[in-house]
Amino acid sequence: MTVSLTSPATLRTRIAVIDVMRGLVMLIMLFDHVRETFFLHHQVSDPMDAAHVDPALFFTRLAAHVCAPMFVFLTGLSAWLYAHPAAGPRNASGFLFKRGLLLVVLELVFVNFAWMGTFTPAILYLQVIWVIGLAMMALAVLHKLPLKVLVVLGVAISAGQHLFTWLHAEEGSLGYYLLTVLLQRGYLVADGAMKIKVSYPLLPWIGVIVLGYAAGPLYARGLSAEGRRRLLLALGGGSLLLLAVLRGLNIYGETLPWLAGDTALRTAMSVLNFTKYPPSLDFLLFTLGLGLLGMAWLESVDNWFTRACATFGGAPMFYYLLHLYLLLAIGITLTAVLGANHGNRYGVEHIWQVWLIALALMPVLYFPCRAFANYKRTSKQAWVRYF
Repeated sequence: MTVSLTSPATLRTRIAVIDVMRGLVMLIMLFDHVRETFFLHHQVSDPMDAAHVDPALFFTRLAAHVCAPMFVFLTGLSAWLYAHPAAGPRNASGFLFKRGLLLVVLELVFVNFAWMGTFTPAILYLQVIWVIGLAMMALAVLHKLPLKVLVVLGVAISAGQHLFTWLHAEEGSLGYYLLTVLLQRGYLVADGAMKIKVSYPLLPWIGVIVLGYAAGPLYARGLSAEGRRRLLLALGGGSLLLLAVLRGLNIYGETLPWLAGDTALRTAMSVLNFTKYPPSLDFLLFTLGLGLLGMAWLESVDNWFTRACATFGGAPMFYYLLHLYLLLAIGITLTAVLGANHGNRYGVEHIWQVWLIALALMPVLYFPCRAFANYKRTSKQAWVRYF
């Protein structure tokens, strides 16, 4: 589905940029997951409290906002590449559905255990891997539609979701469960030994993965790198320009209007304070706009860092599980050795310590990811394609 790349010669291929971008957002994600492991005593809300939260914590969290939208977008883009190999178009429905189902299972079993440290947590969270899996299963059906229809559908879902915020349903009814899964973050099971909470409502992410698939022709063999770069700049710049109008005037696209703060910095933080659960239109314009500009920039960049990012991006699911279990092991070890200083866990006192831990973990994660990416590239085993 993606190409694992380590050499300068291959890094300049059109598909390589996708792995570089995926790896980059995965490394940014590491900062946020270290924060959730060792800085949870300074938890932030969604949207964040821009008037009071520490600016360093705010911008650390804001940077991580780019990760989920770009990962879902790139999943759709990679699906288009899978469906359009050099040998000619092929049906991607089976691959998308099976891989999506695998991701749902991984979320329910292995990802939740990595976060909670138990197979029977008090709350079972349905988060990003779950929603990517369901979005892929939806794309298994939708990708057969004409590309123009997919563009309209993706834009309509992403922009039109706010028209349905008024919908409510009685708890326990079919409508309640549908709204909870599709649009409104909440509990599917609110009582009992194990509660089940939807953290990532599905519908907006279907819009994102569909837009990613519709962007696939940008990476067709017939389009030059310069032509692709111009289109990416136009799409990314246009997204941010539309965001500036909608957000600047508090017109549409975000449920929380920005307010003038005590300082210019606090005002800027309020303007950039978007809703992620579910992702608002402004959130998507901001994150995807920056991501598309980043992909345009990466068209002409080739250095040791981008090659390292390509290695991480060539083994995304392996990296995801590995870094969660590594954080779990480190958290348990530090709590056992140094003692719990924040509730039942060990935590650090300053956000710069979060940054330092994340930077230190990158080379630790690199070598196993490189080994798996090389194995994935050379192996004839069918299962490795799903990781």
